[in-house]
Amino acid sequence: MPFLTRNISCLAILAILISALVGCKTITSSDTVDYKRSSGEVRGPNLSYPPDLITAQADRRYVVQDGTATMSEYVAATKKTAQLRANVMTGIPGMRIARDGDRRWLVVEKPAAELYPQIKDFWQENGFLLTTDSPSTGIMETDWAENRPKIQQDAIRSFLNNALDSISDTGERDRYKTRLEVANPDETEVYITQKGALEKCVSDSSGNCLYTIWTQRPTDPELEAVFLQRLMERLGMTQEMAKAQMAAPVVAKTPKANLVQEGNAAHIEVGNGFDRAWRDVGLALDRSNFTVEDRDRSNGIYYVRYVNQKETSETKGFFSNLFSSKDDSALKAKKYRVIVKSTGDTSCSVYVQDADGKPENTPAGLQLLTLLTDQLGR
Repeated sequence: MPFLTRNISCLAILAILISALVGCKTITSSDTVDYKRSSGEVRGPNLSYPPDLITAQADRRYVVQDGTATMSEYVAATKKTAQLRANVMTGIPGMRIARDGDRRWLVVEKPAAELYPQIKDFWQENGFLLTTDSPSTGIMETDWAENRPKIQQDAIRSFLNNALDSISDTGERDRYKTRLEVANPDETEVYITQKGALEKCVSDSSGNCLYTIWTQRPTDPELEAVFLQRLMERLGMTQEMAKAQMAAPVVAKTPKANLVQEGNAAHIEVGNGFDRAWRDVGLALDRSNFTVEDRDRSNGIYYVRYVNQKETSETKGFFSNLFSSKDDSALKAKKYRVIVKSTGDTSCSVYVQDADGKPENTPAGLQLLTLLTDQLGR
């Protein structure tokens, strides 16, 4: 009965809209990526306008000027706000895209401490909630969200999606992790990695859909590139310049990672110097089910937690693991150390240790090294 009532309501709304929109032109989205969160979630602050902007109708006598009590304090605060707004408008002069195969990252001539809050604002402005927000480690991660342009949007459907929420669904979700690396005190590398989930139907022998499950889908380098370009524009580069940098031809990457086993011990041999190997291992961790809690570049250590999706799916359900904002499974995950050790000017070795720094010569350690080798070879 509730299903019938809901459909009658939908038909009624459709009838009203059809009569109101006769002769209207079909509307399609020009955006290739436009994410929509689930209903009930609270969005972060909208920073499209400067925080001190006041509408023409507002009366300044009733505006609290950030606690300023004197005219001199008010003038100083106003100058500071104007300077901040000028910095936003002029953007950052030193930006470029670096790439290795299909991997792209942004290099910005600015300290990470100043860049981090701007990138945080960027994700909020694009409609994402942050489930990880760690300025101390330079890591932030968004919640899962749906890419709405995958649904054909006409005027009626667009209105109904806003009115009834989730009347249509793409069956795909994405989340993004951003990691800031300090190349030198005045230069920061920004990496964006994407994870995807796909809703699949489980059918019986007759082909009837019994229920749906969420499964992981491969990472999409092009989605990562889209948001790198948007970030460049947000930081002050023109759209034309950002597109030109992203359109540079992709150079094929030769895999240089090999898994080596010696008895119970195993490690990965990487045919790159430390700086490049450190970067590649970080990207491999971001694209896998690892959570980087901390890192020590000087000693080549990533402190990570690892979630085995197969094991947690059996006990909690993959859907819960994907879309739980609290990420309970990650809290119970085992901790490891991933070590990147230089063995020459153009070679490094990668090891997995337990939380105490002892070699993880176990089937679990071999599984983690195998996973990292696969990612490093892509």
